[in-house]
Amino acid sequence: MANGSRQAAWEFFGTELKRRREDAGITQVGLGARVFVSGGYIGQFEQAIRKPQLDVAQRIDETLQTDGIFERLCRKLIDDPRYADYFAGVVELERLASTVCDFEPTVVPGLLQTPGYARALTLATHPFAAEEFVDDRVAARMERSRILGDATRPVYWAVVHETVLHVPVGGPQVTAVALEHMSMLAAERKVLLQVLPFSAGAPANSGSLRLMEFEDAPPTAYTETSFSGSLLDDPAVVHRARRAYDLIRGAALSPEASLALVRSAAEEFRRCASTT
Repeated sequence: MANGSRQAAWEFFGTELKRRREDAGITQVGLGARVFVSGGYIGQFEQAIRKPQLDVAQRIDETLQTDGIFERLCRKLIDDPRYADYFAGVVELERLASTVCDFEPTVVPGLLQTPGYARALTLATHPFAAEEFVDDRVAARMERSRILGDATRPVYWAVVHETVLHVPVGGPQVTAVALEHMSMLAAERKVLLQVLPFSAGAPANSGSLRLMEFEDAPPTAYTETSFSGSLLDDPAVVHRARRAYDLIRGAALSPEASLALVRSAAEEFRRCASTT
């Protein structure tokens, strides 16, 4: 589904939600209380500013007795075959965030990847996939990265573990290009980049961690392991995730030292590529 069609569908979701809510004689605050979100959240759903998570859509159906219409709409709109089911909601929120903070322990963050690097990662997890599948996954990742070029791009802070700088994803040439791209974005101040060095010891979070903040909505956290991910909006859990990220950031090298280390690793991969 194209972005314009998807947005129009979310607007229909919001319009229908407002109609059904008003028909039931329930205020935004009243509905929010029953489905465990704020009244402001309900207003943002109705204006298609923010997209509800699936469990919220299910609770709305239950409260308004709408026979599953909002769950079905939500499933349809977050169903993008280019993304894992557990990540589709993150992509929607990413486009709305004012600040994004990432920690990646093993690979270059998705927003900073090059096509070659994204392709190598896709093939590593789907070695028998058809070429069309691989191309779609790579195109989706490149589409996401365009937000860093937008005039309204979010403040983006990324911390990568030093491991990322030493794993030859796709071979030395591909990794060199990926690290050079990451360092270029940092030099252009499109990302504030830090490296968590080996000397820092165990990180405060063992998997990837993302925090997203919004102008008019509470923050969310997203954690991911190899085959699953969790989008979290419980304030207490998000607070704990923020503390973990702050500990990681505090243990990381300065942006200047980090950039120098990334450039050095890229040069080393370049040398390896020239001798193979």
